[in-house]
Amino acid sequence: MTARKGNISVSTTDIFPIIKKWLYSEHDIFIRELVSNGCDAITKRASLARTSGDEVEAAKVTVAIDKEAKTITFKDNGLGMTEQDVEKYIAQLAFSGAEEFVKQMKDSGDEGSDIIGKFGLGFYSAFMVADKVEVESLAMTKDAKATKWTCAGDTDYEFTDSDKTTIGTEITLYINDESKDFLDNWKTRETLKNYCNFLPHPIELVDLNEVAKTTAENAAAEKEEDKKAITADIINDSNPLWKQDPTTLKDEDYINFYKQLYPMDQDPLFWLHLNVDHPFTMQGILFFPKLNPNKPNNDSNIRLYCKQVFVSDNVKDVIPEFLSLLKGAIDSTDIPLNVSRSALQGDPNIKKISNYIVKKVAESLKKLFKNDREKYEKVWEDIGLFVKYGAISDPKFDDLMRDRVLFKNSESNYMTLPEYTESIPEKHQEKMKGKVVYFEDGSSNEALRAQLWEEGIHAITTEAYIDPHFTQHVEVQKKNDVEIKFTLVDNAIEDVLETQNATDEDLKIKDLFQEILVGEKDEKNPAQMEIEVKSFKGSATAAYFKVDESMKRFQQMTKSMGQSNFEMPSKKTLVLNPSHSLVKNAFKLAEKTEKKELAGKICHHIQDLAAISGEGLNDKERKEFVSRSQDLMSELSNLAL
Repeated sequence: MTARKGNISVSTTDIFPIIKKWLYSEHDIFIRELVSNGCDAITKRASLARTSGDEVEAAKVTVAIDKEAKTITFKDNGLGMTEQDVEKYIAQLAFSGAEEFVKQMKDSGDEGSDIIGKFGLGFYSAFMVADKVEVESLAMTKDAKATKWTCAGDTDYEFTDSDKTTIGTEITLYINDESKDFLDNWKTRETLKNYCNFLPHPIELVDLNEVAKTTAENAAAEKEEDKKAITADIINDSNPLWKQDPTTLKDEDYINFYKQLYPMDQDPLFWLHLNVDHPFTMQGILFFPKLNPNKPNNDSNIRLYCKQVFVSDNVKDVIPEFLSLLKGAIDSTDIPLNVSRSALQGDPNIKKISNYIVKKVAESLKKLFKNDREKYEKVWEDIGLFVKYGAISDPKFDDLMRDRVLFKNSESNYMTLPEYTESIPEKHQEKMKGKVVYFEDGSSNEALRAQLWEEGIHAITTEAYIDPHFTQHVEVQKKNDVEIKFTLVDNAIEDVLETQNATDEDLKIKDLFQEILVGEKDEKNPAQMEIEVKSFKGSATAAYFKVDESMKRFQQMTKSMGQSNFEMPSKKTLVLNPSHSLVKNAFKLAEKTEKKELAGKICHHIQDLAAISGEGLNDKERKEFVSRSQDLMSELSNLAL
């Protein structure tokens, strides 16, 4: 036919600079667009062939790189296009509001904007990297003629005859100098792996220069055994695990798939295979990874696909933040391929999908808790953080999972909050009603915990990062009208152990320690240490520190939020056991004038031991403790000589 020229029907000649500059934030997206278009064409041809009963050759998309010619060609054996189809679907960019859009872009100067999804411009992503684009196509319709369309990156184009004899489409990009890195095999391979790794039809990558070189070497080879085979390099896995029937899969299939996605990770703990077709369609696999404390959390753990085409790894609106520790893939046709942050936030299906995922994760954990408690406890160290975070963040997740949150008890065994309540001995149930005794991981206070355990009462371990938030959440957000109050060990001991009435001598002991350790009361210093005397029956503890619960909570919260440098004076009370020999002897020594200095050193030592058995000593206090201990030991050893 005679060459026929035309003009792309847009109402502004500024559209190509806009395409090249703003169509996508990442220029490598053109590979995804052109390859996925080829896969769509193959799928459509197969569908039409089934209706007509025609046979179709094996599906394949070929990406051919010619570094010398500076071209990349995308070839498919899909349904192809006639000249009219090319003009309708490619040459006619009927942009509604294109002029206004161009004006907005110029006025804003926003080079980072992503206009994908506004005008259906997937094919035109080619012009971000190419100076010229050629499309050759032969339609599958009877007596169709091949056609060739050429456009050099402006609104003018040309149709000419094509000698193409096979059904399908070839799109050749003449790569510009700014994008020549795509002519390297490794660059295009990595991009194909990223965006097209699970497309439903085989994708072949061919280096035409290598093929030509091998062909020439084979032609020159004298012996047949010296000739090299030219084999297809298939990039993708066209049948990803999430598309397969989970009843036919084994654990090793999931582990191998996980290794394919995350080759540097340890094996996952367990996984969840998703498959739903109403009220939206979604398939996927979510893995619970083994956490690496030395590796920072990655917000891009989960990859989002649409019809097996990679869309994004920014799934903050699809996956709640507390599930961001999970890894895996989600494939949904209800999330458009032209997904963007703004599109996600406005898509009505996103909330449904998010709620479904939260529900399925909770149900999976509930099932594991019920059917395999041993495994649930084994993986708790890795999943506990996000389960507690989820309970705080999502009311529905909280309702399903709060009673399955685990804490270590006095025997270092795991127990839930309901199990804790059930474990309280009958004789203490009235005093301990609604109370959960805890201590922060890293603080010892073993003597007090041992005394509680002798009474049959556990003290659960909490950690500083998430538990201050979780325990407060449990206290504030009651479940089934059950009130729970978390109480520190040193504050709970008085509720459990019986105390004797203070004697006159006990009050004198208090006055002694007050004089030596505190001095005169300072009303201007409310955080000043206070002294109490409590005589517990059978107690082997000389003294311990009781801290203000509300102040302790506040300190834990600020610490968990990374404000470790923020210090607030905390009110502490030194509780003395007057029946303990160490306290008694200190008092007796103080009654002797010549021994009062020694008594003072022992009083300080009792205070230090109480601090060590509780929250510990800071650097300054530790130095003072060592100095005082050496001084005390020297004096005692001199007395013994």
